[in-house]
Amino acid sequence: MKAAVSKIAILSNQDRGFESHPLRHGKGKLSGPHMGTHIRKESFAMKLKTFIFITLMGSLSLMALAQAENGKKSGTFSFYLENDLFAGTDRYYTSGVKLTWISPDLMDNQKNSRLLKWIHSLSKKFPFINKPGFHHAISISIGHNIYTPEDIERSDLIMEDRPYAGISYIGIGFNSQSNRRMSSLEFCLGIVGQHSYGEKYQKILHKLINADYPRGWDNQLKDELVLGINYDQKWRLLQSGKERDFGYELITHMGGGLGNLYTGATAGIEVRIGKDLPNDFGSFPIHPGGDSNAIFSKEDSRLYCHSRPRIHAFAAVNVNAVVRDIFLDGNTFQDSHSVEKNSFTGDIMVGVALAVNRFKISYAYVYRTKRFKTQRKPQVFGSINISFSY
Repeated sequence: MKAAVSKIAILSNQDRGFESHPLRHGKGKLSGPHMGTHIRKESFAMKLKTFIFITLMGSLSLMALAQAENGKKSGTFSFYLENDLFAGTDRYYTSGVKLTWISPDLMDNQKNSRLLKWIHSLSKKFPFINKPGFHHAISISIGHNIYTPEDIERSDLIMEDRPYAGISYIGIGFNSQSNRRMSSLEFCLGIVGQHSYGEKYQKILHKLINADYPRGWDNQLKDELVLGINYDQKWRLLQSGKERDFGYELITHMGGGLGNLYTGATAGIEVRIGKDLPNDFGSFPIHPGGDSNAIFSKEDSRLYCHSRPRIHAFAAVNVNAVVRDIFLDGNTFQDSHSVEKNSFTGDIMVGVALAVNRFKISYAYVYRTKRFKTQRKPQVFGSINISFSY
């Protein structure tokens, strides 16, 4: 009789789906201290989701309010899409998307907006970007990146390859710009780990395009809030050719970041050549720091060439000195998978940009040197950027 009752109870539990829960079997049984730990993790996850949602909605509301209060100009939108699929691979830095809004010049438009006036007064308190006579703007960004090892069909932990990781983040930047110089200070807040939803995003995408199914996400980095402060300085060193004429430009940049997300320094140079070059500060892949696509000069070719497409080519070299990279070093406050990173790395980028009316569309092929000691192959990926100023 006892055996029959036990069998009925087991069948009842199976009907309710209890047999499929991994924490209700063997060593994962929810009992004693394990139950408390599980509840605390669920509570933390719920608080984390709420915090991220409120922060994201607050940033989008700030963007919308700034636009609504400003009567004449609404700034620039810039969208980035990066994927190694464009280069025929599926490894390492495998996906990046980012949307940025850049405000109009704060000085010229603060009379039309109480919010822009307050932001302009706030920006004066930051060092390095409070330059008299420069145009000033803010930028608000939201983005998502994914990183995987080379062989995504393996489900075991690949000790010699980089961890699975995703990040969802927002960034608020303060920018100062003249015709020859641009300074950017950006504050970044994000979440790395399960609740960045990198796993779900990649699995859905790979199913849609019938690509290899990633099986190793159980080994991804753990949830961690990440903070970063990034500063970037760009200079237009050489400029040949008058407006609406054929010419070339040489643009350099230098900057760095500090935080548990990334700590390091970077420097680079870009050359671009073509007709009616836009008066911005070049084409860059997704990187920490302010966006360089905004229109501040009344002589920018995007403002007066309303029917004729303009095209230019560009090439860039970038070097990095890395102190910390959470996507290679692993979690800051918890044990996690990690690999030994290379402290000095580089990027090479070549591409082409097309400007039509107030749109600018660019495509770049990016080659990255090996990021960690046991990396078998360098990284290659494609970067698409579409910006619209109005």
